[in-house]
Amino acid sequence: MHENIGQWKNPAVLLASLGIASIGDFIYLVAINIIVYQMTGSAAAVAGLWIIGPLVNILTKFWTGSFIDYRSKKKVIMVTYLLRAGLIVLIPLAPTIAAIYAILVLLSIAKSFFGPSSITYTTMLVPKMKRKRFNAIRSVTSSGAFIIGPAIGGTLLLVSSVHTTLWINAIFFVIAALLLGWLPEKEAIDRESIPAMTFAQVWSDFTVVKEFISQNKYIAFIYLSFILVMIFSFAMDAQEVVFTQQVIGLSEVDYSLLISITGIGSVSGGILLSVFSSRFSLRAMIVLGVMMTAAGYVIYAFSWSFMTITVGFLILGFFNVFMNAGISTFYQNNIPVHLMGRVTSIFQLIQSGLQVIFILGIGILSDLISLRITIAALAIIMLGSAIVFSYFVMKPLKAEFYLEEDAETEVLV
Repeated sequence: MHENIGQWKNPAVLLASLGIASIGDFIYLVAINIIVYQMTGSAAAVAGLWIIGPLVNILTKFWTGSFIDYRSKKKVIMVTYLLRAGLIVLIPLAPTIAAIYAILVLLSIAKSFFGPSSITYTTMLVPKMKRKRFNAIRSVTSSGAFIIGPAIGGTLLLVSSVHTTLWINAIFFVIAALLLGWLPEKEAIDRESIPAMTFAQVWSDFTVVKEFISQNKYIAFIYLSFILVMIFSFAMDAQEVVFTQQVIGLSEVDYSLLISITGIGSVSGGILLSVFSSRFSLRAMIVLGVMMTAAGYVIYAFSWSFMTITVGFLILGFFNVFMNAGISTFYQNNIPVHLMGRVTSIFQLIQSGLQVIFILGIGILSDLISLRITIAALAIIMLGSAIVFSYFVMKPLKAEFYLEEDAETEVLV
C-alpha cells in the first residue's frame, strides 16, 4: 500500500501542476474576452481570439518539435509557464488592441511548445500500467478547472477589476512552474549534441517523422482519424453560443447553467473512470467514448428545449473523459518518447489547419443555409465517422496496439 502511494507521488505533483495551470487558462479566457470587448466593443474582435491559436500553430508546429525533442521537456514546460505568467502581466499595460493581440500571439507561441512537451514528459514520468488512471484523473482536473476557473475569474472580476484579475491569474502559472520544479529530470541532455535550429535540421526531423508514420501506418491512421472525427465537434463548439440562444432560444443564464452541468458530467465521468479504469480495456474506453460523445452531439443538434440539450451535453461531457483518456493512453503507449515532440507537433499542425478551414467553412455555410441544418449535418457526419473509426479500433488483428503492462487488469470489452 505504502509502495503504491509512493509510486503516485510524482504523478500527483504533475497532476497538481497541470491542474493549476488549467485553472489559470480558464481565468485568462474569461478576462481576455472581457478586456478585448471593453477596448473594442466588437464581437468580431472577440471572435478573433478563437483563430489566433490555430493560426499560430500552423506557423510554429513545423519546428517546435525539433526544438523540444533535443531539450529537457521539464524545463521547456517550466519556461512556458513562466513566459505565460509574464506575458499575462503585460496585458493590462498594453496601450492598444494591436499591442494586446501581439501579446496574445506570443502567448499562443508559448503554448504551442507546452502541448508536445507536457505529453512527452508525462509519458516519461508515468509508468505504462498507470497511464489509463493518470489520464482519467487528468480529465477530472481539466473538467474541474473548466468549472472552477470561470467561477474564480467571475468572482475576481466582481470584487476587483479585469486588470487585477489578470495579475492574479499570472500567479497560477508561477505556482504551476514551482510545483513542476520538484519533479525529477527524466532525461540526460548533452548540450553539445543539441543541433542548431536550421532549416536543414527542421527538414531532417520532418523526414524522420514522415518515415515513422510510413512505418507505423495503423498508429498514424487511428490518431489522424480521431483528429478528423473531433474536428466536427470543434466546428460545432465554435457556433455553440449562437445555436443555443438563437435556434434553441436559451437565455445567457440558461447557457451558463448548461456549461456548468456539462462540466459536472465530465467530472462525474472522470471520477468513475479513475476508480474503475482497470476494468475497462483501452479499446473499450476509446470506442465507448467516441461513440457516446458523437451521440451526445446528435442529441444536441436536434434539441428543442433546455431539457433535451442538457441530456445531450451530459452525455458528451461524461463520455468525453473516456474518449480523451483512452486516446491519450493509446498515443503515449505507441509513440516513441524520443520522437514524441516532433510527431505531436506535426499532428497538431494538421489539426490546426483543419480547425481553421472548418471554422471559416462553417461560418460561411451558416450564412447560406440555416444554422440548425448545418449543426445537424455536422453531428450526423460525426456519428458516421465515429462508427467507421470504432470499426478500425476494434479490429481483432490490431489488438497488440492496445496492450497494457498489467497482468491483473480485468477488462470489459
